[in-house]
Amino acid sequence: MPSHLSADHPAAPPPGRGPVDALISQTRRLKGDVDAVRRDAQDDGSDPQGRWQRALYDLALHQLTDLDAHLAQLRDGPPAPAAARPALSAQAAPTAPRHGSLLSRVGSAEWNLLTDEASWSGELYRILGRDPSTAPLTLDELPALVHDEDRPRLTSMVTSCLVDAKPIDGEFRVVRPDGALRTVHMMGEPVLDTDGTTASMWAVLRDVSELRRSQRVVSETRDSLQRHRHRAQTEHRLAVELQEAVLPPWRGSLRLPRTGPQTLDLAAHRLPSTTSAPIGGDWYDALELTDGDMLLSVGDLTGHGVAVTSGMATLLGAVRGMAMAGTQPGQLLTWLNQLLDATVQPALGSAVCCRYRPATRTLAWAQAGHPAPLLFRDGTGRGLTAPDGVLLGATTGAAYGQAETTLEAGDLLLLHTDGLTPGDSGGETVDRLLDLAPRFAAADTAQDCVRLVVEEFDSTERHSDACVLIAKVTH
Repeated sequence: MPSHLSADHPAAPPPGRGPVDALISQTRRLKGDVDAVRRDAQDDGSDPQGRWQRALYDLALHQLTDLDAHLAQLRDGPPAPAAARPALSAQAAPTAPRHGSLLSRVGSAEWNLLTDEASWSGELYRILGRDPSTAPLTLDELPALVHDEDRPRLTSMVTSCLVDAKPIDGEFRVVRPDGALRTVHMMGEPVLDTDGTTASMWAVLRDVSELRRSQRVVSETRDSLQRHRHRAQTEHRLAVELQEAVLPPWRGSLRLPRTGPQTLDLAAHRLPSTTSAPIGGDWYDALELTDGDMLLSVGDLTGHGVAVTSGMATLLGAVRGMAMAGTQPGQLLTWLNQLLDATVQPALGSAVCCRYRPATRTLAWAQAGHPAPLLFRDGTGRGLTAPDGVLLGATTGAAYGQAETTLEAGDLLLLHTDGLTPGDSGGETVDRLLDLAPRFAAADTAQDCVRLVVEEFDSTERHSDACVLIAKVTH
């Protein structure tokens, strides 16, 4: 049988064992390093980014294992001819390759066109799931193992090789006797006789099923990650647009009431998260009521994303509607708790709701698991004593107390949501705000005071949004 080389491509001498052994050692060290990193990268499968990284690690390990096997074959030389190998017993039936392993997945074959003989390596029998005691299939019989959809591809490759002396480099699927479907990559060349005609064809066939599976996983997880990112960007944009549509678009101080004597100078600001966290459910609001009173409120609905922002808009609308109907802060929060308790999606929220009467400078207020308002007067500040009130949505039928305090001209009232200081239960944030009292006293407007708060907390790393509302009594 002619040797495995074309007439115009003499065989190169095999490399020495020393350099190949060194390459094998380097490959195995790298494989061990990649496997260690893969194990350290814990992933529960819920994060598309984590699944994509895990798939890439697996693919790299497949490829390194494949390289290790190829280098070992290069070091050990070509397999012995079929006649020189001991016969395998019928009990030594070929087994499917181990999942995730690429070892023993490279086989070779030669088909002699002059004698119509075929010679297969033992590995090829295993790849194709054939009994090693049976005769190897001829080129005419080989398509019987190939998937129906891939038979034309194999026929075209073999014909081009035999007729046009073109090398073979392509893939097709084979159906093993046990029904398993394997993907095989075939590389081969025609072996030319002395007169230039094709005398035989040799090929190396490699089972790339696991490799292709890993590549599919990488591709699918990459596509999933892209879809996840696109969905997250879309949701973030919608949440921002909804939040901007609901929250008062103040650009500077707001004088209330808008008719008659100006009694309150108002300013507010939302400090966005410094991380990539989605938009939360924080709000601030100020509203002139029909009886001349003014509504001041801040709150926070737990969670992030479009659904939470939509829920925040619903709560804010309910607060405004009940306040317009004359509902006092304590009763307002009681009904707001019932509303939140009746929603389809369970949620928790916190809020502080104030009703200011300009004629008497009386502030009536209630809170639901929220930081109490801070009152600044004559260069000092203090927190108001909070009436009873649990988180909204936490307890069915909860009742909320109400407190009253009298303000003076020049007083400054500060309402804020959690999140100004990350991980703080309220004490650190309040202390930092109270420390601003002398600077608040020197400020001319509510907007100047808001700028002081932003300067104080702007460099703080926040994992969620935070809002601050300042009302300065002018008369």
